[in-house]
Amino acid sequence: MKENAILGPHDRPSLKRWIPLSFQHVFAMFGATVLVPLLTGFSPSTALFTAGTGTLIYILCTGAKVPAFLGSSFAFIPALIGISQAYGQAYALGGAICAGLFYAIVAGSIKVSGSGWIDKVLPPVVIGSVIIVIGLNLAPTAMNSAMFDQSGNYSLVYLSIAFVTLSIAIIASIFLKGFFNTISILIGLIGGYLFTLIMGFIFPSYAIIDFSIVENAKWFGLPFLQLNEMGKYYWLAPKFALVPILTFIIVSLATICEHLGDILVTSKVVGQDFYKKPGLHRTLLGDGLATAWAGLWGGPPNTTYGENIGVMAITKVYSIWVIGGAAVIALLLSFIQKFGAIIQTIPGPVMGGISMLLYGLIASSGLRTIVESGVDYKDKRNLTISSVILVIGIGGGLLEFHVGSNFTFSLGGVALATVIGILLNAIIPKTNIE
Repeated sequence: MKENAILGPHDRPSLKRWIPLSFQHVFAMFGATVLVPLLTGFSPSTALFTAGTGTLIYILCTGAKVPAFLGSSFAFIPALIGISQAYGQAYALGGAICAGLFYAIVAGSIKVSGSGWIDKVLPPVVIGSVIIVIGLNLAPTAMNSAMFDQSGNYSLVYLSIAFVTLSIAIIASIFLKGFFNTISILIGLIGGYLFTLIMGFIFPSYAIIDFSIVENAKWFGLPFLQLNEMGKYYWLAPKFALVPILTFIIVSLATICEHLGDILVTSKVVGQDFYKKPGLHRTLLGDGLATAWAGLWGGPPNTTYGENIGVMAITKVYSIWVIGGAAVIALLLSFIQKFGAIIQTIPGPVMGGISMLLYGLIASSGLRTIVESGVDYKDKRNLTISSVILVIGIGGGLLEFHVGSNFTFSLGGVALATVIGILLNAIIPKTNIE
């Protein structure tokens, strides 16, 4: 552990420090965690519930040795939207569960044979390119939310709201320091929301925030259950089909690599090698079980959060107790239905403005992976692999064929680009062609 640490992984702070330190992590993860369900049509309250409980599962699996908070994963957004539209949300949840179980299988393989084979199957040139595709694939969603109203008409009002929201988030990210820098996304959301409210108050014809959903919502409810039209709770049981399962498993190849990077960064921040102790197999198992658990209860897949790693790097507080406290706070907030209803009133252009930054950051993180790994694009092999992945992934590549008379297999977008990238990496000889 680093000598300048204020609190080590096993240090428990006093209660008066514990609560605000934990809330800080809640604020850091909050914007991204609730944004994913808002963009994909899932419940923000459920996402908070599965983030809190998923983090506790992760802490248990890692023997309370790794300070990591788990929240909704951006990488699964295309799969969540696509499968939900084509098959229904129940099948998307089933795919998420299988992705989590695939994590567990990979964890078992690492336990038995070590982690060297992962680098061979998924080198930085493949992973970096796939992450870029994930971000750029989402770009049209951000721009549509920023420019078009609910009727599908182009709106300068919506665009202005998105621009103001984006500007506030950028200013907060660049110019604010310390704690406020870590919640720049949340500041942007709040700023854009307030701007929309003020504009609607001054110009009633531009009022687009509807508080009726808040008025009708109960104060407390069960976040892990859905509410039907009769006002009764029910469990949205996951369903399973081949295409959704394969889609989520293929996408998980990229998220597994994101996990590897997050654990490596966390190790450097804390000053302990978490690859060795508790071991990569246990961190992957915790991530996978948390994702499967989320799918079981209707939440989006989980992943380790870079935002919270940033909080630890700034504060020098690495305490598992603080992370666990944040998980409990997220869990408690998920039961307050009024809170979830307020979140659902966030206007589309506000989400669009924030998404411009977030989706761009995803794509940029792919570029960062490539640059920091020293991928040589003078080597035509690397250039070819990246080029094909980008065109297939961004261009809407699709592999589709009929199996029998009633079943159509379809693989496209990020999933297809990842598979093709893996195949090209395996087939093309590792020699430079000048």
